Amino acid sequence: MQKIFYRLGLALVIAAVLAGTFITGVFLGYADRPAVKQITALANQETGEPKALDFSPFWRAWQIIDEKYVDNGPASSTDNETKLQKRVWGAIAGMVDALGDPYTVFLPPAEKKNFEENVNGQFGGVGIEIDLRNKILTVVSALPETPARAAGIRPKDLIIKIGEQSAANMSLEEAVSLIRGEIGTIVKLTVAREGEKEPLEFNLRRANIMIPTIEAELKDGVFIIRLFSFSGQASAGFRNGLREFVTAGTNKMILDLRGNPGGLLEAAVDLASWFLPVGEPVVIERGRVGETEKIHRSYGYDIFTDELKLAILVDGGSASAAEILAGALAEYGRAVLVGEKTFGKGSVQELVNVTDDSSLKITVAKWYTPKGVSISDNGLTPQVIVERGKDDTEENDTQLAKAIEILKQ
Repeated sequence: MQKIFYRLGLALVIAAVLAGTFITGVFLGYADRPAVKQITALANQETGEPKALDFSPFWRAWQIIDEKYVDNGPASSTDNETKLQKRVWGAIAGMVDALGDPYTVFLPPAEKKNFEENVNGQFGGVGIEIDLRNKILTVVSALPETPARAAGIRPKDLIIKIGEQSAANMSLEEAVSLIRGEIGTIVKLTVAREGEKEPLEFNLRRANIMIPTIEAELKDGVFIIRLFSFSGQASAGFRNGLREFVTAGTNKMILDLRGNPGGLLEAAVDLASWFLPVGEPVVIERGRVGETEKIHRSYGYDIFTDELKLAILVDGGSASAAEILAGALAEYGRAVLVGEKTFGKGSVQELVNVTDDSSLKITVAKWYTPKGVSISDNGLTPQVIVERGKDDTEENDTQLAKAIEILKQ
């Protein structure tokens, strides 16, 4: 065992020093933009217009609405200005929607405010991570110790209704704004689940969501580290887990990333660095055609010898940074992936101001594994596929049992 950890003490000291220098904010970048004049009537038609495009159909449609649309009842000048501005927001939203990217969205004032509150955590929720798959709201994961997990919501559940409102064609931001709300109030989710003939209804009481970072235990001679998110505390939590591993007297480790929706890129790179030599690519970030790709490399803590036996558990709720870590360690042969195909969320979004009170959340890059596999397009397929048993519980976990069996061979 000493050979496995001969560099651990030094590496932990190095990591403690470096931890303060890690920079967050990979997913969201803010760029100041000059305020755009509110469009009234047909003003500013030429502002920013690409020379190769004919915008006359747009303005013709605008004029037809002005001339022919029936809007009964008198309205104040303020009402008219509000309606005109809503048409501008709607036009921008339609243009963005035409890109076909569920992660690129326009945020008019109300949605921008909700998004900022979401980022800052100033709300009550139910503890689910959701995404759009084939334009359907899909549960990525139900986080531990939350109302959603306690009620039995699972990854890959398809959200049909929120309250009494259909979720068809609903944006992520709209869904989030409906699901969250005042702590203690109830939100009803109706979901479709594979294998169930009828939709399932869940009445969830909103709560202050405190996401745990990590749990660790020794089971059947295998040390298990469960990582629930790649938050700002993930790196420190993982170091603590490694300290426990050192004293556990085993060379077998399972890293459980099931239901982990991801988080900070820096955290994924930091965790990979415990297993990889310095300078090895962990993930490749590719932007627009012609732009230089960015390679995020291992910091090189690299404390383990080949005596370490490592398995990583993944499922349909493993996404983003979880896929980055699992993909890198699997491709370098440092770990065997066990479980189900991952979610496939591998893109970087930047938040750019359009006006002072509206923003565009836009995809600016995509992530690829060290061998060039697109995480967004394919997700990760484990070397050992084990479907979760329908009657699985924490005590009867078929995927965990298989991982333990592999490590003991």
